[in-house]
Amino acid sequence: MAKPTIWGRANSINVQKVLWCCAELGLDYDRIDAGMQFGRTKEPEYLAMNPNARVPTLVDGDFVLWESHSIMRYLAQQYGAGGELYPQTIKPRASVDRWLDWVLGTLLPTDRDVFWGMVRTPPEKRDMAAMQKGADQVAELWRIVDRHLAGKNAEGKRFIEGDHFTLADLVLGCYGRRWFDYQLTKPALPNLETWYRQLETRVGFETYIAPPLT
Repeated sequence: MAKPTIWGRANSINVQKVLWCCAELGLDYDRIDAGMQFGRTKEPEYLAMNPNARVPTLVDGDFVLWESHSIMRYLAQQYGAGGELYPQTIKPRASVDRWLDWVLGTLLPTDRDVFWGMVRTPPEKRDMAAMQKGADQVAELWRIVDRHLAGKNAEGKRFIEGDHFTLADLVLGCYGRRWFDYQLTKPALPNLETWYRQLETRVGFETYIAPPLT
């Protein structure tokens, strides 16, 4: 059976999510660089797969899929059915889905300007006052996660949705990597930090998420 192919550059957070997901599933795959300095996303071949001209795109046999969270859900069901990464029962799965949607709809839009300002902008051109203001807004969102984890800690549960690592931990962990790397004033969020430090020990995190932000 042919391996799935993932189109996308390895320093894209959306590609990184999918690569970490593959690591958790023990799934072998091929990857083709695309996006930003690698180009290709505006070529007819790529646009036929993904009309958004963005990464990642998954090709699994004759099945093509775009959108990182949809790709992860598919991979977890196709190659990890019965596992804990994406729960099988309705309520636990809905609880995981809630965080995947929250990241895209709430955390990412708030974090985007801080990331671009602190990582993609040369130091001499950064508006640090604006970056700090943005970080303060992002902090309020991480407080939500910190409070949620406080409740889990009281129940003796290690992860976002219980005793097992799920896609909720994976996706939030990718953005946690950004958060803890920002050289800005940030509040103490002890539950968040304890949770995040255990993610750092996972092979998929070490391989795909830990390298320097670019």
